[in-house]
Amino acid sequence: MYAIIMTGGKQYKVEKGMNVVVEKLGETEEGQEVVLDQVLMIADGDKATVGKPVIEGASVVAKVIAQKRLPKILVFKKRPKKGYKKMQGHRQYVTEVEIVDIKA
Repeated sequence: MYAIIMTGGKQYKVEKGMNVVVEKLGETEEGQEVVLDQVLMIADGDKATVGKPVIEGASVVAKVIAQKRLPKILVFKKRPKKGYKKMQGHRQYVTEVEIVDIKA
């Protein structure tokens, strides 16, 4: 059984017991359970339920494992022959969650 959920503007295919790294989930702490209610699709064997756009009453329960940041991304901008150079760094905040249960 798997589900397709949407969180942080991105879609993820999740199964029970799977660890997923998603966009930061607000003020959550490690060990706290989070209910993700934007379920787009649930598939169980040959039977699949697709939402329009989400499935009413369906949810995915996840446990927060860690709040962390991804490795630094360097952004370098340059205009040739103009003497313009600019370098920036960015580290994205993310939340690692473990899928505990899928409720249809």
